[in-house]
Amino acid sequence: MGVFKIEGGHQLKGSIQPQGAKNEALQILCAVLLSPEKITIHNIPDIVDVNKLIDLLRKLGVKIEKLQKGTYTFQADEVNLKYLESDQFKIDGRGLRGSIMIVGPLLARFGKGYIPKPGGDKIGRRRLDTHFEGLIKLGAKFGYSREEQFYGVEAKKLKGTYMLLEEASVTGTANILMAAVLAEGQTTIYNAACEPYLQQLCKMLNRMGAKISGVGSNMLIIDGVDSLGGTEHTMLPDMIEIGSWIGLAAMTKSELTITNVSWKDLGIIPETFRKLGVTVERKGDDIYIPAHTDGYEIQSFIDGSILTIADAPWPGFTPDLLSIILVVATQARGSVLVHQKMFESRLFFVDKLIDMGAKIILCDPHRATVIGHDFKSTLKATTMTSPDIRAGVSLLIAALSAKGTSTIQNIEQIDRGYENIDERLRAIGAKIERID
Repeated sequence: MGVFKIEGGHQLKGSIQPQGAKNEALQILCAVLLSPEKITIHNIPDIVDVNKLIDLLRKLGVKIEKLQKGTYTFQADEVNLKYLESDQFKIDGRGLRGSIMIVGPLLARFGKGYIPKPGGDKIGRRRLDTHFEGLIKLGAKFGYSREEQFYGVEAKKLKGTYMLLEEASVTGTANILMAAVLAEGQTTIYNAACEPYLQQLCKMLNRMGAKISGVGSNMLIIDGVDSLGGTEHTMLPDMIEIGSWIGLAAMTKSELTITNVSWKDLGIIPETFRKLGVTVERKGDDIYIPAHTDGYEIQSFIDGSILTIADAPWPGFTPDLLSIILVVATQARGSVLVHQKMFESRLFFVDKLIDMGAKIILCDPHRATVIGHDFKSTLKATTMTSPDIRAGVSLLIAALSAKGTSTIQNIEQIDRGYENIDERLRAIGAKIERID
């Protein structure tokens, strides 16, 4: 297993460009199954989770050609449905959370879709009910083998309907949407997720010939079509990585420029960091973070009460950045309550930060109160293990700010979501070494 060795306590300087969005890529790549025509996709991040999905599509019979770094063509004109019933598929599908989103496209185009219970982060229970309840409402027959933990849906023809989703699940909305575009008649999805990556999926499908209206709202109306064609699509920059670099700059008192961030798609992310006292300046389509030599101070609510930062469906604050917010708060002036509503295990990495000297009270599995050091006491270097992608990067940021040499184990979790992170950090002055 890989290890990062990090010499912390150094200021960084320079510019860094975010990779293509991981969470968008997982949706967009599954959508290539909806058409037999060639689809070209740009700005695909070179990360473990995305590469696993590309490999899964290749085993399904999708013709894949890499044109250059980040740019691929996909053509699903000879899909091998027998692979779905193989033992190898049961192994391959379990290794990736995003594999669940192949079910909707396969069901819509071929009348059946299967998936083993997907793996991924150890951040708590992630229900699949929204996915399958939506597909059942479209007319699919659902089956589940408890012994093999294998899901399946089949339908001769999907029919449009009205549905109110129990939760605004991003992957659930994407899966149902991709099935509905080829269903007969009109489908209405209310309480649909509406984050920028889902909007990107809608725009791509419309260019392929789908008829989706309400894009960007929580009510999507889809008029089914008989078939979809090819298209060309470019991924947005990864908003989670952008937030990670903002946090890194603040914690290491570094002057950094994050380039080509697509400001219009960042929502309240910049403002949330400003509430922690971090200066986030807009320069064209770049973010400029000056060196916070005098630290940064957490705001209070207007009535003077302690600031609470909580996750919520878009346009609320993304849960994927709460780990970063928590780490940044450890060196702020003031206190903040971090409330992770969606996943019950995502805050369990704070014991590592406490070992490093951070003042954190874990109130329960969902809430933590952070009392900032104001850089009067630096974090101490230590040996840590990355439990999931976002916690892993948060610990990496903590290690880069700490004095001394830290070690982070299980860095494969970080590699699942961040492209060549050690090389890119070294380019801006970080002392980080990858040890296999």
